Amino acid sequence: MNPERAPEASESEPADVLARLCERLRANAALAASVPRIYQPHPKLLLLGRGDVAVVVAEAAVWDRGRELLRPFIGDISDGAMSVLLLGVPESEDVTQAMNRGLAGILGASPSEPEVVVAATRALELLESRSRAESRGRSVERYRVETGELIDIARAMTTERSVDKLLGLILQKSRMVTTADAGSIYVVEADDTGTKLRFKLTQNDSVRFDSREFTMPISTRSIAGSAALDKRPINIADVYDLPPGQTFSFDRSFDDRVGYQTKSMLTMPLISQRDEVIGVIQLINRKKSPERRLVNRADVDAHVVPFDQRSEELLGMVAAQAGVSLENALLYDEIRQLFEGFVRASVEAIEARDPTTSGHSRRVADLTVELARVVDDEATGPYREARFSVEDLRELEYASLLHDFGKIGVREKVLVKAKKLYEERLELLRARFDYVDRNMETDILRRKLRAIERGADAAELAALDKELDERRATLGQSFDIILSANEPSIMAAGDFARIEDLAKETYFDARGEMRSLLEPEDIVALSVKRGSLTPGEYDEITSHVSHTYKFLSRIPWGKQFRRVPLIAGAHHERLNGTGYPNRLRAEEIPVQSKLMSISDIFDALTASDRPYKKAVPLERALDILEYNVKDGHLDGELVRIFRESRVWDRIVSNVSKP
Repeated sequence: MNPERAPEASESEPADVLARLCERLRANAALAASVPRIYQPHPKLLLLGRGDVAVVVAEAAVWDRGRELLRPFIGDISDGAMSVLLLGVPESEDVTQAMNRGLAGILGASPSEPEVVVAATRALELLESRSRAESRGRSVERYRVETGELIDIARAMTTERSVDKLLGLILQKSRMVTTADAGSIYVVEADDTGTKLRFKLTQNDSVRFDSREFTMPISTRSIAGSAALDKRPINIADVYDLPPGQTFSFDRSFDDRVGYQTKSMLTMPLISQRDEVIGVIQLINRKKSPERRLVNRADVDAHVVPFDQRSEELLGMVAAQAGVSLENALLYDEIRQLFEGFVRASVEAIEARDPTTSGHSRRVADLTVELARVVDDEATGPYREARFSVEDLRELEYASLLHDFGKIGVREKVLVKAKKLYEERLELLRARFDYVDRNMETDILRRKLRAIERGADAAELAALDKELDERRATLGQSFDIILSANEPSIMAAGDFARIEDLAKETYFDARGEMRSLLEPEDIVALSVKRGSLTPGEYDEITSHVSHTYKFLSRIPWGKQFRRVPLIAGAHHERLNGTGYPNRLRAEEIPVQSKLMSISDIFDALTASDRPYKKAVPLERALDILEYNVKDGHLDGELVRIFRESRVWDRIVSNVSKP
């Protein structure tokens, strides 16, 4: 209300009934007690007020013909802070319409003081009651909005699993409910040197600056440290005018460095469910208007206010939820690190049994995840609707890292078999050939001795020496055939025939029993036409996929990563149904497994650490992928995306980024 806006009375205007009434009311202290504010803003108006509300008393003629005198009070009348009492009945308007315009009552043309006081008091009480109701309504609405915001904040916090993102969210929401211009957040961490507060991040609406993490001791010398030690909030109206007797002080170096002015501050500890302080929120400069920027000291003086009790209550509510959410996020992060440690240890266990493929699992994981990201960006083609969330990529990474874990159930000598014959088998063969060689030499020497005893000439003895040399040469050629056939290359038809011939060769052992020069196991191994594995060994190797699925299925992956066993267990399936272990067809194979198949083959071809084969040049490896597409093994569209996006280069680029 601003009654001073009313027109000034003219000095020549004679006193009227309102002037006399005003004088009598002022003179009667007992009657005026309930209406402490009495004055005339205009000769034709009498204002009776109490607190924030007032009543304007006017003659009915003013309502009928001089309503412009009430114009300065229209705003307060509309807001419910003022009403009108008329002396006499108005002529130009019915009562209902007049009440809608702020009329509170009608008195006689010349009322007594008690009549005016009673009517005014009732009108003031009505205005005060209405004001209280509106205030309660505003409070209820404010609490409703705040409750809704707190529910939204709680929902947002409980769904965020990233610790860094959660800290940013906690600080943002804390500033929002308290209209704080800036703030920082700390987390408690412990190491061998003790417990410390780590500064994690800061937010500021008024200035921009670079910040980095640092640690500080938890002590009463700092405001954040005191809040953490005492487990209580610290509310400071002006940090440059701290109450006497405080152990802590304000570090003004930040203000000096960035040109900011800190004034009000509210510091709140974050407490876990186990009643342990796990962090601290520190809010700075509560503003009257949230959108206002604090550019200079004048802005701070004009727009910054202390954090009130309600701000402290709201921050306490946010901090309570934040403490639980942060504790859960830290626990989740700890579990995630523990699980990832288990995955890494599992991969190391696989590679320890098969050092020849060291790094293969990591490379396949990197290639597969990067290919999935590229597919996720496809806007056309059959995979335009394929989408991979952050958690989907994490699931794919785990499946790729563990896709060969089933090799733990395969004999190590089969895993590392570089030649068709195991080394011990080759050594047995070599010893057998040496034994045969010694037998031939013994046989020739025995025959030479008999020849000498019967007086054979030199020509006959020379013939025996020649026979030994020829038989040794033949034996050596046979062993060379074995060494050649032992290499894991593609065998020619003639080589296979020579192995069959050798299989028919015999010798007599030390007991005089006839034995085959090549045992059945040797013949099977040396007769392998491609690679180094016999059919039985190949089956044993391929069984690793079934072992992988069985092993991974025993792990409680939870809802988020439940498909890891299925994805990892299908990376050797082929689109035409000829893959293993389940001969799935294209529509039955998860797209993640199709991605992994491409990466697995590509890395196996280009890896330079395999002792049984040389690395294939890049273009040759890509051609082989295309052959696999034509044979119905791989998805042609995914191979095209792999090739055109040069996923292998993207991996190198990502690694080189800081």
